[in-house]
Amino acid sequence: MSEREAPLVAVVDYGMGNLFSVKRACEEVGLRATITTSTRDVERAAAVIVPGIGAFADAIATLERLDLVAVLRDVAASDRPFLGVCLGMQLLMTESHEFGRHKGLGVIDGEVLPLRAALGPDGPKVPHVGWNGVHAGDRREAWAASLLDGVPDGAFMYFVHSFYVAPVAHDVVLATTTYGGLEFCSSLRRRNVFACQFHPERSGVEGLAVYRSLARALQADVPESAHV
Repeated sequence: MSEREAPLVAVVDYGMGNLFSVKRACEEVGLRATITTSTRDVERAAAVIVPGIGAFADAIATLERLDLVAVLRDVAASDRPFLGVCLGMQLLMTESHEFGRHKGLGVIDGEVLPLRAALGPDGPKVPHVGWNGVHAGDRREAWAASLLDGVPDGAFMYFVHSFYVAPVAHDVVLATTTYGGLEFCSSLRRRNVFACQFHPERSGVEGLAVYRSLARALQADVPESAHV
């Protein structure tokens, strides 16, 4: 894909996350990516990525201060691809129980819960850091129709997190991962919204397949306004 033809992806900068790793992953698969705090950039982009590592409450407060909450909800309600990574996945939920109760973007009905409470005091260390498998279970057909297309069932991805999402609806769950006996949602999809608890940009060839699927989706149907 030439630079002139490359769709524009907005990587939302709210002060948390592997922004440049995400940008490089996009460029590796032929997309243009702009790291931005601008609502205009988000509005005109062909796709939007919300990465992140850090505290939920601080992230929501920053998105509110930057006037990005409403525009992100608009993208989630549109037909444009919306990718949430790690904290970006958690922000999609109704609320988080991270050091109190905090409202999220409300795109996906569900909660963000602490790993330590689920694993118990004698469970494995928290945060969950390192490589772990992602499994389709009974969702293989939905997996193949998502950005996980091209990722083998059971692929190892890189995780760094102390909280996990618990969606209300089972049918949004694409993949699960098990840590210390806890099976949690590690990827989900609702229409144009895809999210993962792992970091595909830090997960080697198989993680890069997520960005390749995004590039294929954008090449298939990209409005003129999303190009240079």
